[in-house]
Amino acid sequence: MRILILSDIHANLAALEAVLESAGEYDAVWCLGDLVGYGPNPNECIECVRSLPNLICLVGNHDKAVLGDLDVNTFNNDARYALLWTRDTLKPQNIAYLHSLSPITEIEAFTLAHASPRQPVWEYILNRLIASENFGYFTTPYCLVGHTHVPVIYQESDLVGDCLEYLPNYESPLVLNSERLIINPGSVGQPRDANPHAAYALLNLETRTWQYRRAIYDIDRTQRQMRARNFPERLILRIAQGW
Repeated sequence: MRILILSDIHANLAALEAVLESAGEYDAVWCLGDLVGYGPNPNECIECVRSLPNLICLVGNHDKAVLGDLDVNTFNNDARYALLWTRDTLKPQNIAYLHSLSPITEIEAFTLAHASPRQPVWEYILNRLIASENFGYFTTPYCLVGHTHVPVIYQESDLVGDCLEYLPNYESPLVLNSERLIINPGSVGQPRDANPHAAYALLNLETRTWQYRRAIYDIDRTQRQMRARNFPERLILRIAQGW
């Protein structure tokens, strides 16, 4: 089975469409949350994701904030603007769909969490220390997370308070063997690894391989839509530079 792994779409329809075109054939989709926030197409992105085959979808912190489950005042000014605009824009059926989602689940040999297995909605796994502390919070061999918008792999180590860290290899698939891993596919809609191309991954359960992928998309299209909705200029500029 070939599974398309998505995370942090953030209402960027142009990026999502480019990923779906780039991915080729797949049998199922695992989406790690944050369908909305930051971007100009929340309804379209939710409806597109909901139409994908054999979907497992999580809720993210921006999704939760739009629903009123998180205080929008804990977000920075730019993010808060987009969240409040999204809250006023979402259709009732799409609000109901976000309400139906969980921030963490297990399937096959994988734990899926939006942020981390320890704090599924909010914690950022930004370094080896935080990653090492999280290995004790899931029992499956592998955990997939999003939230940081940065593709990375952490491998469990015997060293207390530490683990191994690997950057994505876009040329060769990662073979999933006996090591326990925390894997982040990066962000579809707002990458933050100095690469503006939409990030995603393909997981093959038969060959037990993970393949990092990037998709070039029409960033100008998304920026024009954001400007038409009076989004903060910082949000508009950052998607072109990947920060």
